[in-house]
Amino acid sequence: MPKRALTDAAVKRIEPPISGQIDIFDQGFPGLALRVSYGGRKAWTYFYRIGKRLRRMTLGTYPALSLADARQAWREARTESQSGRDPSRVGKREKAPTDFKNVAGQWILRDQAKNRSRRIVARLIDVNVLPAWEHRAIGDIGRRDVLDVIDAIVDRGAVVTARRVQAHLHRLFVWSVGRGIIETNPLANLPKPGSETKRDRVLSDEELAAVWNAAGEISWQFGNAIRLLILTGARREEIGQLRWLEVKAADIELNGARTKNGAPHVIPLSMPARAIIEAMPRVAGSPFVLTIDGNKPISGWPRTKARLDDLLGIAPWRIHDLRRTTATGLQRLKTPLQVTEAILGHTAGSRAGVVGIYQRHDYADEKRAALEAWGTHVIALTRS
Repeated sequence: MPKRALTDAAVKRIEPPISGQIDIFDQGFPGLALRVSYGGRKAWTYFYRIGKRLRRMTLGTYPALSLADARQAWREARTESQSGRDPSRVGKREKAPTDFKNVAGQWILRDQAKNRSRRIVARLIDVNVLPAWEHRAIGDIGRRDVLDVIDAIVDRGAVVTARRVQAHLHRLFVWSVGRGIIETNPLANLPKPGSETKRDRVLSDEELAAVWNAAGEISWQFGNAIRLLILTGARREEIGQLRWLEVKAADIELNGARTKNGAPHVIPLSMPARAIIEAMPRVAGSPFVLTIDGNKPISGWPRTKARLDDLLGIAPWRIHDLRRTTATGLQRLKTPLQVTEAILGHTAGSRAGVVGIYQRHDYADEKRAALEAWGTHVIALTRS
């Protein structure tokens, strides 16, 4: 049984045997093999055991199912087999939910359970896909059907939405292959439409001061949230859903469940940030720092943004632009890039790859000094 670390190029180059078939196992993915037949057919196969019996199931054919998609399908199938369930019989056992609506619902429930944006994902599918496919068998949906849905979204001018819907559908169909519900993924190797415009809006010092001052004219919950976003560079929900138990003497300590990348993150609090938190009233019995009724964290950011826009006279901006503005401000204050990325909780950029593996320094002191300098700068802006 030959075994090698497969790559897209290697899979494409593999020649068929003179007769019969060979299984080439993907190193690092136990049981996943590319079965190459003498006629040139290449199929992804998963070998597994249920009890003591060795079984095999076909995940899909290459190139319709790419290497990356085969590995994802392998993960889904392996989860089933390690739980003592036969992944080849999942589709047979769940005969009822084979229409797209039910399969999509199962996908949201099982694959997206830990995705904090799962409600947004479900909404994108409900609005953009279900009207066309709600009662169709998922196995009958082909590439042309997918393109019709994606093109319709593009035609109404929502290219970014089209790209995101396609990405979610791709994952949904890969999951369905891994569950044995369908044989192939109709989105395999399908190019995404257009390009997603990257935002680069950075508020000027005058605009930042205006936002800070306007925040003092709205509710204390949202006003303090906006000011903490400016001072910390944190993501909106990291501050909006902040709990008192996450606030330490001079830090905000977030566990992996509260961060985008799933890694714990410590945000040093500058003196201005600490002063804001210390001055905030506590809603009796509520675990949340920023709350209206004590039962849940603040929500309704679009209304808050609209209220701020009524008070401001600046060019269009978004709440997330505050994070980019803080990062840019830190760089202007000569903060090293690695420290800025540590403050933002980024694991890509200068902290990715080999550097991220071997460089374990957390920059705690450097982060604190940088945010203290940034806090001083922001307060000076608002008083000038």
